Amino acid sequence: MKLAIGVDIGGSHITCAAVDLEKEFLLPQTITEADVDSNMSADKIFEGWAKALHICIEKAGDAELAGIGFGMPGPFEYDKGIGRFENNEKFYGLNGVNVAEGLAAKLNFEKPLPLRFMNDASAFALGEAWQGSAAGYENSVSITLGTGFGSAFVSNGIPVVDGETVPELGCAWHLPYKEGMADNYFSTRWYIKRYHELTGETVSGAKELEMKTASGDNMAKAVFEEYGSNMGEFFSPWLKKFGANILVIGGNIAKGYKLFGPAFENKLEENGVDTVIKLSKLKEHAAVIGSARMLDPVFWEKIKPVLPKM
Repeated sequence: MKLAIGVDIGGSHITCAAVDLEKEFLLPQTITEADVDSNMSADKIFEGWAKALHICIEKAGDAELAGIGFGMPGPFEYDKGIGRFENNEKFYGLNGVNVAEGLAAKLNFEKPLPLRFMNDASAFALGEAWQGSAAGYENSVSITLGTGFGSAFVSNGIPVVDGETVPELGCAWHLPYKEGMADNYFSTRWYIKRYHELTGETVSGAKELEMKTASGDNMAKAVFEEYGSNMGEFFSPWLKKFGANILVIGGNIAKGYKLFGPAFENKLEENGVDTVIKLSKLKEHAAVIGSARMLDPVFWEKIKPVLPKM
């Protein structure tokens, strides 16, 4: 049994698990999660990650490990393993730091394992394309809706990060939309801002608004509908241009799809888009599975040229 460890790195957590590369499934008994504050020093971050990884590897038993794959937020030099977080609110302690070398020192394995890195949104999309909702589709787009807005375009199982059919960098968060950029309109802070504009009330996010709709708050319902309509308007041209067969939606905001989904799908239909829409099958484990796949030798040769462009 050939296992790889897949890792999803967030601003406040690490999630990792062993993935069987031959049988293509995640070993649920190895799932390990830990809180790690991205505002700490590089040394403390590496300590937190290494502790979780050692626990995960111990759970995997005596199986041979091919290496560790990381789904990492950017900006990051994914081919070199170096953080570029100069103007970032998170991970500024890793700016200019060789994460691969620093973490390897903390892991202190007797036999060094390959450490490989890719964008976290791409890892999510690859997980869904390999074992999730987008499996079997040629061209898929996957988005994560939460504190930030992640997106990735995948064709035949490989991320597409340049060319005329995708946005610059192969993602959409930075694209202009209305009075700002897409990330401002499709993340949690839009819900908070828009509901406050309409009512003067402050909410914590989409989950609280969802509870308000359940108690008959029509303004909260209108916010969800506006969100869905905006998203349909924004994504229609890109789904067409890419020839997307399926769009997979994940992230915490996706839990309220029943509230914004109809408006989203109506807007897509208005714009002549017939892409299949599915919610994430793998959810929080998609990026773990996608990043682990980098340790498959055949897949690695395919994705390696893409990493410097992420």
